[in-house]
Amino acid sequence: MKRAVALASGGLDSSTAIALARKQGFDIYALSFDYGQRHRFELKAARRVMRSLGITHHVVETIDLNVFGGSALTADIEVPKNRDPGRISAEIPATYVPARNTIFLSFALCWCEVLDAQDIIIGVNAVDYSGYPDCRPEFLEAFERLANLATKAGVECKSRFQIHAPLLHMTKAQIILAGTEAGVDFSLTHSCYDPAPEGLACGACDSCVLRRRGFEEAGVADPTVYR
Repeated sequence: MKRAVALASGGLDSSTAIALARKQGFDIYALSFDYGQRHRFELKAARRVMRSLGITHHVVETIDLNVFGGSALTADIEVPKNRDPGRISAEIPATYVPARNTIFLSFALCWCEVLDAQDIIIGVNAVDYSGYPDCRPEFLEAFERLANLATKAGVECKSRFQIHAPLLHMTKAQIILAGTEAGVDFSLTHSCYDPAPEGLACGACDSCVLRRRGFEEAGVADPTVYR
């Protein structure tokens, strides 16, 4: 089995991407981040999902992006609620965390070099998403080029790093169907940006809206517990 480092947020998308990579035969080394996010409850979900998928290598790295703020997830900025689905992908929202995926992928690349692994799994999606610039295929292509230019393994041609984004061109409904087939228990996942302290989803943030609509369109029962 080829080793791969996978970004695991505990959400619907990353959990599905990891389950699909497991089906393809990758030995997953999961990487989650406690970065000061208001929805830190997602880390509990990440641990639950990794255990359910039988993944034993799981690191939760702590980095404090609250130092910089600039996002509704890392600063005292209100999380947008009840936005029309048509607007969600039309603008970059307040929940965008500056350079988040660049930072996360850099950590994943570091671990890949140590593991002598060539593959990084990320659950980004460019169809049903919240307008984040670091979820676009152009970004992933650029980071892959950087990975092969800026590493010892890449310069010595010992490795050719690849970024795998299996959900990139799938709708949320398609992701849910694929995850269901791959054995993801979506009741263990967490997507809400502004959950109650006990983890109940708000039902009104962009992530909740997209998740709920995805289950409806997929014809799959939504196991999310909303407050």
